Amino acid sequence: MELRRALVRAAVSRPGVLLAASPGATRQRLAVEAELARRGWACVGGPAEADLFVILGDREGEDEAEGEGGEGDWVAALWQGIPAPKARVWVTDPGRVADALDSGLADLVRGEHGNDHAPDAPDSHHEHHEHHEHHEHHEHHEHQQNGDHPTPPSEHSGHDMHGGHHGHAGHDMGLVEGLPMADRADDRDGLRLDVLHVPLGPVLADWPAGLILRLTLQGDLVQEATVEPVTTPPSPHPPFWDEPWLRAASGKHISRGDAARRLCAAHLDSLGRFFAVAGWNDMAARTRHARDRALAGAAAAELTSLVRPLIRRAQRSRTLRWLTTGLGTLPAEQARQRGVTGPALVADGDAYNRMLVWLDVVGRSAADCDVTEALDPAEVVGPRGRLDTPVPPSKAMLDSLPKLLKGTEFACARIIVASLDPDLDELTHVPAPGTVHSHG
Repeated sequence: MELRRALVRAAVSRPGVLLAASPGATRQRLAVEAELARRGWACVGGPAEADLFVILGDREGEDEAEGEGGEGDWVAALWQGIPAPKARVWVTDPGRVADALDSGLADLVRGEHGNDHAPDAPDSHHEHHEHHEHHEHHEHHEHQQNGDHPTPPSEHSGHDMHGGHHGHAGHDMGLVEGLPMADRADDRDGLRLDVLHVPLGPVLADWPAGLILRLTLQGDLVQEATVEPVTTPPSPHPPFWDEPWLRAASGKHISRGDAARRLCAAHLDSLGRFFAVAGWNDMAARTRHARDRALAGAAAAELTSLVRPLIRRAQRSRTLRWLTTGLGTLPAEQARQRGVTGPALVADGDAYNRMLVWLDVVGRSAADCDVTEALDPAEVVGPRGRLDTPVPPSKAMLDSLPKLLKGTEFACARIIVASLDPDLDELTHVPAPGTVHSHG
């Protein structure tokens, strides 16, 4: 028994972590990602690779979220898909992330059932099943880091294109021993090709929290896409990334430097997802380190020294340009018609153009992080766009996704989503009447 426990302890000293973030849990996600980077623990792409399941978000309204498509539904499905040995924690307090992770690791090592009343982490939920087998996937993950060039999507998107939400892949599909079977239809060349209904999300690595994207595929082409956000209880708290501008609009004193710091971190967060989805893991890690330093209050000089090499490296990468040029083209005129504002409007082009806009804003905002003068309350433009319109900027981007995805290759779908990086926190925010963004 002691030998078995020692072996398990050695195997899970750096567990594979599956993150499940709900809309509204951005602050918790950022705190967990920073702590995981400090510990050298790897985030994994799906349940089969996971040891520790980390659920992020408030547990208030958990019962209301239960049901088909609700939060409780997909959380339970993900947990069932993780092989033993496994443990889980529920992180609600960004200040107690280290305690929660320590408690989850202890549960994993002990091989004992946890409970909801752990004295060292009262707001974390722990659960463990006895040891049967352990998949040593961590070494494989650590060797996936790439140096100067991204990996083409076809080489890395196979197993992680599908999230934990598999139970509703389409009502017109046949089943053989639980596996979805394709229908058949004429393609644009008049041939009879398989038609597959594929759900992506709501939990994928480097994926907008709470987004479910249902794709109809014929061959490797997207024929139809439907956007379906996860049902989440409304929140009175402002979206984390929009917070400085919304607080300034409500009359609070916010410095231009604080707003610039949040803007810089927001775009670095988006760039980290974009680089990771494109297969450039080393660049994604460096970008997230700069993001974490921005959020930790690093001075403008330090931030500028961190982001300048990243900007140059991304701008000079021919591979990245080749991978992302021509994907999800959104001309400025179409963006205006659809209510899209912010970087997606300014870019006036494809996924690569949107990345360039993010890089430009990161460079300028990093240099302004120490400015102390007050932010103009009328300046209500957050990282995704204008915050004083009837529709949140991320809602306009989500509404644009189906047309951007139609006709594209399946392997490129995630790059297009990452190049917009909609923030579903904006859809859950229900502000007080008369304030900025008072919409349904």
